[in-house]
Amino acid sequence: MIHPIPSGTRDVLPDETREVRAITATLLSVFERHGYGEVYTPALEYESVLARADMAEAQPAYRVFDESGAVLVLRSDMTVPIARVVASRYASSEPPLRFCYFAHCYRGVRPQRGQPRELLQAGIELIGAPAPHGTAEALTVLCHALDATGLKDYRIGLGDASLFPALMASLRVPEELRPTLLDSLVLRDFVGLEQALAESGLAGEAIELLLSVPQRRGGPEILAGAPAEADSAVTGLRQVHELLERAVADRVILDLGLVRNIGYYTGAVFEVYDPALGAPIGGGGRYDELLGRFGRQLPAVGFALGVDRLHIALAGEERGTGALLAREMSGGRT
Repeated sequence: MIHPIPSGTRDVLPDETREVRAITATLLSVFERHGYGEVYTPALEYESVLARADMAEAQPAYRVFDESGAVLVLRSDMTVPIARVVASRYASSEPPLRFCYFAHCYRGVRPQRGQPRELLQAGIELIGAPAPHGTAEALTVLCHALDATGLKDYRIGLGDASLFPALMASLRVPEELRPTLLDSLVLRDFVGLEQALAESGLAGEAIELLLSVPQRRGGPEILAGAPAEADSAVTGLRQVHELLERAVADRVILDLGLVRNIGYYTGAVFEVYDPALGAPIGGGGRYDELLGRFGRQLPAVGFALGVDRLHIALAGEERGTGALLAREMSGGRT
């Protein structure tokens, strides 16, 4: 008999578990070497607490009620719970604070899409370290961690979450149209972006800027000649890139169209790509306003790696079968 399990979950058998344990042990050794202490938080949080983060893009997978009738949810990421921990348990501690974690998170997804509801994430949070130095540290730890696992062909896209919203504001894009344009960028759907702009009624020069700027990708040379409206974001990206050691900088691709689908990001954002996998392995960025919502205003930056995706990418690089293995590990769904 085959007994079903919830959509978006899977069983992990001994051989794979051993490989995943080896990956997480390697990541932990790198995190600890850089001064990050491991923290663990409850899988269940009060919905009212997590609502402070305004994470419309990462809805909880499950809600339950406690004995008093309060709504509990399974955490959808670790950044928000760690922000809560910092505000409540480290209210007077001198920053910067460095935390790492390995934890399952749970996301609400559409059924029958093959997307996971349960995600094993590994990551860091650097609290109280402003840009650009804090961002450069996070990128350095990220590269050192991926290098230690043996991943060879990865690259890191680096952009700024404030760039395109600032551009839209300066060009007076109607408020109701802005979410649609941002959604297109999240999906890298430049055809959809062009269509939405064509129907917007904006002037031709504005449309040209909104189409051309997000398609700039490459080295520091792409920052030259950026429009004045993007000057703050471009300056920040240049400063971060200049702080990176050569081996890390060589992994970075500047991407002025990079937008992540979690709303608390305020500045630099980044994603990890590998040709053995058709989706980002992980990502992160700056969230300089999130801690203030929990009562302690501190700048912060962090990243999360999908351990399952990292495992697939490592196997794919080794065997040249990343796409096939991805389908096998998701039960035939990609």
